[in-house]
Amino acid sequence: MLEPNAAAVPELTVSVRQLANRPGTSRQLTVNFDAAEAIGTEVIGVPEGQPVSLELLLESVLEGVLATGTVRSTARGECGRCLEELSVPTEVTFQELFEFSEPARAGEAPAEDQLMVIDDTIDLTVPVRDAIVLSLPFRPLCREDCAGLCPQCGARLADEPGHAHRTVDPRWAALQDLLEDEREEI
Repeated sequence: MLEPNAAAVPELTVSVRQLANRPGTSRQLTVNFDAAEAIGTEVIGVPEGQPVSLELLLESVLEGVLATGTVRSTARGECGRCLEELSVPTEVTFQELFEFSEPARAGEAPAEDQLMVIDDTIDLTVPVRDAIVLSLPFRPLCREDCAGLCPQCGARLADEPGHAHRTVDPRWAALQDLLEDEREEI
């Protein structure tokens, strides 16, 4: 049923031999695997070795095989405001058409982003990776009301709710110095 390949996630190469040239037939399967490499951005992503679950419906259509899937995992990263570590459950669906390969016409090559059925198998690595990456938050937050870090000293504001710095307007700084000198004389 599953056949290995040289892709980064060999578990995602699936045989569609039973569906080839039989429009209207379908097949459901679940694939559980550990991410062979990190999937995401530098801020948040599914780390290497993290369990990933893929529920898949494969349907044979005239043009090829329609793959509809739901990917579930846990992304790990850091809050975009306070830099605390966080875990975000991810669940995303995708749908891709894998076209039956045809002999090249008049020297035409298939489009670079075209997904193909090759040797009665499909490789779901790219659709799964793209679905996960596109579902991740651009700026993850540990909480919606995360206060972040103090811009002056870097203190975590959630730990110190009353945190503040006394700032003096630079135009009045010279007067502040005179006032401090006068206090020292007294």
